[in-house]
Amino acid sequence: MHRFVALAILLIYVVAAFPQATGDWETIFTHMVGIDEAEDADWADNYETLSYMAEHPMDINTATTDDLLRLPLITPEQVEDIDAYRYRYGPLRSISELAMIESIDAQLRSLLSCFLTVNQSPEEKHFPSLGNILKYGRHELLATGQVPFYKRHGYENGYLGYQYRHWLRYTFSRGEWLKAGVVASQDAGEPFFANKNNAGYDYYSAYLLLRHLGPVKALAVGRYRVKLGMGLVMNNSLSFGKLMMLSSLNRQRPTINAHASRSEGNYLQGAATTITLLKGLDITAFASYRNRDATLNDDGTIATLLTTGYHRTVSEMERKNNTHQTAVGANVNYLTNGFHVGLSAVHTSLSRELNPDTRQIYRAIYPSGDRFWNASVDYGYASRRLTIGGETATGGSGGVATINTISYEAAPSLRLTAIQRFYSRRYYSLFSRSFSDGSRVQNESGIYVGATWQPLVWLSLMAYTDYAYHPWAIYQADRESTSWDNLFAATIKKGKITTHLRYRYRSRQRNGDNEGQLIWKREQRGRLQVDYDGGAFSTRSQIDIAACSYKENSFGWIISQGLTYTCRYLRAAITAGYFHTDDYDSRVYTYERGMLYEFGFPVYYGHGLRYAVTLRGDITSRLMLQAKLGVTDYFDRDHISSGLAQIDRSSKTDLWVQVRWKF
Repeated sequence: MHRFVALAILLIYVVAAFPQATGDWETIFTHMVGIDEAEDADWADNYETLSYMAEHPMDINTATTDDLLRLPLITPEQVEDIDAYRYRYGPLRSISELAMIESIDAQLRSLLSCFLTVNQSPEEKHFPSLGNILKYGRHELLATGQVPFYKRHGYENGYLGYQYRHWLRYTFSRGEWLKAGVVASQDAGEPFFANKNNAGYDYYSAYLLLRHLGPVKALAVGRYRVKLGMGLVMNNSLSFGKLMMLSSLNRQRPTINAHASRSEGNYLQGAATTITLLKGLDITAFASYRNRDATLNDDGTIATLLTTGYHRTVSEMERKNNTHQTAVGANVNYLTNGFHVGLSAVHTSLSRELNPDTRQIYRAIYPSGDRFWNASVDYGYASRRLTIGGETATGGSGGVATINTISYEAAPSLRLTAIQRFYSRRYYSLFSRSFSDGSRVQNESGIYVGATWQPLVWLSLMAYTDYAYHPWAIYQADRESTSWDNLFAATIKKGKITTHLRYRYRSRQRNGDNEGQLIWKREQRGRLQVDYDGGAFSTRSQIDIAACSYKENSFGWIISQGLTYTCRYLRAAITAGYFHTDDYDSRVYTYERGMLYEFGFPVYYGHGLRYAVTLRGDITSRLMLQAKLGVTDYFDRDHISSGLAQIDRSSKTDLWVQVRWKF
């Protein structure tokens, strides 16, 4: 039976060897995501932010330079080219007009078309009046629920709530000027109107964000996120893996965004603002006080600050909001004639002392104490072809971190980039996030060299090599170690068919069988993805392979097929994937279209089949209904997961239902 199912999937793949629309931002982003990035919790947070931007595109003719810099995968040089084009030729009449800008290739133009629009009735050039806001503001209410057709052990004894997951989102917006909203979220297994959740949902988030209010560039009240410099001191805003990080590294202007997602770990709470004091001179300041979940030691100190947001069991509920965190910070940024310099400072305090368990050697350099400060200077120069940038930071620990980049446009279709970073093992910041081989801005030095090249109108190439050295132990390496990461990617667009090719080779030193011994863990991953955009019908065909050589050799693969039909009021999508891997090291993943603002990068290992059907109906211009049924069948096990999460069967089925009402 299993062989028959696999054969059927292969036949579907051969017959329907076409894929999904390249004008879809999700398609472009899936090509840029690596396995380690797909498993990063921040991706779900970032996905929600990008989904909102796609659902509420900004007017390209009224968007400021700062607005455009908030878009993904666009460089400051390309934003400058858009500004120059608007200044010379006036307002754009369509997004297709971006083809006249030489630095914006077809793939980026396709991506920008998802986040930009041309408003035939332009917004005001100044912050609207209260009456205008109330009259023309847009309300949106979104409700989502997930129903599992299986039982986990925890629902019989262990979890405090039922098995259903649901959340609400209300948003009020007026163009790019104002955005306000409330998010309420409930994870499966969490109590609802019970236990410590007497107010109903386990998680609530409220925010207000104003932009372009006279000299006030941005003002956030409630829950928000901030990025300063290149992220060495403060960055809990949008961040991605190596490929996507490159385009945003030199965006060193401070950014403030509302926290409109369901992530319970990655936000600040209070107020933040950016104000223009003089032409080219901005000051950003923020203050935050919020509760944190933490695992405590026997003496009441903090072993680990938690970011999962799960409160399903008695022990998880006891950790809820058991610690308080205060953070204040400021940045002064000056920009003139392509040169810029910025100064940042952040102070953080915890109501309990942070005291990590150092019995594992790699944790010995983790931050400890209850008071932390960090300061940095960021600097740079940007011209039409050359961009130089960097940031150097220090803190109360006395350690130093620095990152420096140079990007040169050798030809209109060829851009070269080099990145150097040195993150002392003594340096740490509770809010840092920047370019690195690991997940921390600490204990790493390295050199990255990359290039993007479009030798032909229909061909885009991208490649990089990145070498990193870790002078102290890291997870799974008990002494100093090195890593080497290499990637080559190509995109070929011919008419309605777009082909993506990608190969990644990554080699890292990891613990061997003998104490003190390090051996190489070599991973190879390849992908062939073919997208066909036939208008009403679009398809995606994809093959992924993974090979890992560590203490043993393992191999895995997945072959997947997607078909989407879109008409005026209806969109239907079917996806199916057959996977077979030797173990977790050779795991594979594939993108799966889901509900609005729902992250869809499931990771698979073992032997099985995944298939899903999604239906979306836009009943009216204001009412949308959507449902998805997804099934995962495993052929190599009689149960799924373990402990309280265990399911005593080899398959699991979930139903998602979503309703959106605009008024």
